[in-house]
Amino acid sequence: MAGLDTSGSNPDVSLLYDINGLAEDSPGWFARTMEFVGEYGLLLALVLLVLWCWWGARKRGTLDDAAGSVAAVVWAPLAAAIAVLVNVPIRNFVERPRPFKDHQGLEVLVDGKNDYSFVSDHATLAMAIGVGLFVANRRFGFAGIALAAVEGFCRVFMGVHYPTDVIGGFALGTAVTLLLSPLAMALLTPVTKAIGRSGKAARLVWAPHRGARPVATLPEQEAAGSDEKGLAA
Repeated sequence: MAGLDTSGSNPDVSLLYDINGLAEDSPGWFARTMEFVGEYGLLLALVLLVLWCWWGARKRGTLDDAAGSVAAVVWAPLAAAIAVLVNVPIRNFVERPRPFKDHQGLEVLVDGKNDYSFVSDHATLAMAIGVGLFVANRRFGFAGIALAAVEGFCRVFMGVHYPTDVIGGFALGTAVTLLLSPLAMALLTPVTKAIGRSGKAARLVWAPHRGARPVATLPEQEAAGSDEKGLAA
């Protein structure tokens, strides 16, 4: 069911031609760069941003703080994966063809795009990661959301998506990440805490500065109190 308007009078189509027209007027090297950036480069940059955020999250002062921060970072790529899975039935329901199949004169920078157009997987992935990073760390989140916005522009520039495909991807990625975030944190935080208390794998969650120590549990506090009373006696 191609439920979206594809006529040339549609502002969505007009904006597609305006943005994609920049590719036709660009030098060959710039178009090839945008092709790589839009297809692979920005997603790779987002993965590196997630790793950078995780590296810093491990250095929180206490195990509880670090475990919560790491759980939030882990949620970012997981949310992206879930959002793409949610998109599968959406794309099959809408069945919107790629713009170059319905409109002539587009400069298509990447071949092999024969699946449906709405919603953009790249835009969904990028925004889900960006918003997930924002939940974990605002500074990294702003950077991730900015990269997602550039990703959306690239997809239209490359001639493989309408602007509304990108907007829909942004909305889907944001909704999945934020709506499922409370449940995800409730499930992931105990796991990261358990890893943080384990052996060698603990450094995946907590690698504090020298001198920091995890928050004592209630049995540990009671044991410490008993030791202090014994020494006083």
